[in-house]
Amino acid sequence: MTGAETGSHFRRHALDAKPIGMSDHEQTKLIATAMNEGSPQAKALGFTTLEIGDAVALLKVPYRPEIIGDPETGVIAGGVVTTLLDHASGQAVHAAMETWTSIATLDLRIDYMRAAEPGLDVMARAHCYKLTRSVAFVRAVAYDRDPEDPIATGQATFMLDSSAGKKAGANLKPSRQQRSKTGGVDQ
Repeated sequence: MTGAETGSHFRRHALDAKPIGMSDHEQTKLIATAMNEGSPQAKALGFTTLEIGDAVALLKVPYRPEIIGDPETGVIAGGVVTTLLDHASGQAVHAAMETWTSIATLDLRIDYMRAAEPGLDVMARAHCYKLTRSVAFVRAVAYDRDPEDPIATGQATFMLDSSAGKKAGANLKPSRQQRSKTGGVDQ
């Protein structure tokens, strides 16, 4: 499960209907909390949402020995940075949507520019700059001291209403009968 595909089981229960008197901003914050607390990976990594709203999310992962990728240098593992960028991007998509729907990461491209500085927390700021009927587009940056000196940048696309995507995905893998017609070769 990716950071953005946070499992409909916990979100559906908490977010099917907006509680009476809850503002859109409060609901967006509730979604962010559900994504951080409901995803075992995000919870284990200690992700927190510092800001969310207007199609933007800012998340932090605290520096801890458990997430170090290189014990000699003390640098945070690159996979943690990737996961943080994916998760921040998913939250930015939710912050951009008028009504909640499930999402799933379709594509995530990360360009690493430098190692994170040992001992520093890493932040990720993501902006959902375009929403279509079925796809969201996001740009993100991960940094420690200064967003102008990024650790990595990311670009992502997300499928909106991923429950429909799961049905569509079933058609992508050829059936056993189709494979037998082609000698076991997927065409």
